[in-house]
Amino acid sequence: MPSHASRTAIDEAYRREGRRVLATLIRLLGGFDAAEEGLHEAFAAAAAQWPRDGIPANPYAWLVSTGRFRTINRWRHQARLTAALPQFAALGDATEEPAMPQDIHDDELRLIFTCCHPALVPDARVALTLREVGGLTTEEIARAYLVPAPTIAQRIVRAKAKIQREAIDYEVPGRAELPARTESVLRVIYLVFNEGYLATSGPDLSRPDLCLEAIRLGRLTADLLGTSEVLGLLALMLLHQTRFATRMDASGDLVLLEDQERSRWDHAQIAEAAALIGKAWASAGRPGPYVLQAALAAVHAQAPSFAETDWTRIVSLYDLLGDIDGSPVVRLNRAVAIGMRDGSSAGIMAIDAVMADGSLEGYHLAHAARADLQRRLGLADAARTSYERALQLASQPAERRFLQSRLDQLKA
Repeated sequence: MPSHASRTAIDEAYRREGRRVLATLIRLLGGFDAAEEGLHEAFAAAAAQWPRDGIPANPYAWLVSTGRFRTINRWRHQARLTAALPQFAALGDATEEPAMPQDIHDDELRLIFTCCHPALVPDARVALTLREVGGLTTEEIARAYLVPAPTIAQRIVRAKAKIQREAIDYEVPGRAELPARTESVLRVIYLVFNEGYLATSGPDLSRPDLCLEAIRLGRLTADLLGTSEVLGLLALMLLHQTRFATRMDASGDLVLLEDQERSRWDHAQIAEAAALIGKAWASAGRPGPYVLQAALAAVHAQAPSFAETDWTRIVSLYDLLGDIDGSPVVRLNRAVAIGMRDGSSAGIMAIDAVMADGSLEGYHLAHAARADLQRRLGLADAARTSYERALQLASQPAERRFLQSRLDQLKA
């Protein structure tokens, strides 16, 4: 039986290195199925050997080498892919860390660009990448898309089948091909971050490991491309992450923006993000959605207090964003900002106008936003009805506790 220390080390290696090991094995072994089998074999070997031999100095390289060579040996024993075996002889010494691609210096980032191949339909690209790179479950992806889990599962299966059927290579795209895949790549990175920032399942409000991974991939993408939208996305994620320490209290319960202790925010990171926004805004002929969202986040981050937030600026930025992305959620956020600028009554009217077409009826945050403005106006019965609807729709435990606490306050 593995000791507690070795079991902890293996769990930590899986959490920190599992997706990166999988991405490298996909490159080396040429496919998802082989890489996933190699990953499982590598961690099975770690569970057997690390308690006896000690934890290797470089767990990533050890796991890649073990998974790679165990897979090749299994292929030999099964007499499968015999004609392909010579190409594996050149993979190098088992003790060497696999060489990184010349242009994209990270296998996970390389895999994102591969999964975002134009041959795949856009929804399949995102679902496949979230599953294989982000490590999200099918259910988590389904909640992000607001569609049934079987629909996401079908998209992933079909995407893998298309990659195999059309022999799409796991290769670094040429620089001329990168722009066509950038939009999907940025969308994937931000969805991974969002799942970390507000987890759709599990007992905790956040999953910091996913946020840090998304920021790491964002930095790599910024180094590779340096476009205004990439810089905007990186700034947006940094600004959200700077408030991590203040989003929950000691009991793990949600703390709203207006109640957070701003002195505990990471102001050096806020300054870094502001510089990125300035660079992105200057280089963009017209700011894109990520640059505008980052600018919105910066207004909040740089306000001395919630009461001193420049809501006029926020509404104007939402006006610009709405011209590019007129989604119901963007319109909802603008309506909330109107409530902060012009008063709760104006905000409720704006929210009701957004919700009139029914597109946000199943979105718990829409009902929670309306409830908050109703509460501020003293409309206790209306607020209670809205909070109850939000509670029916919410699944995240910390959010549910917060909504229930608001209901309890109203009843009291």
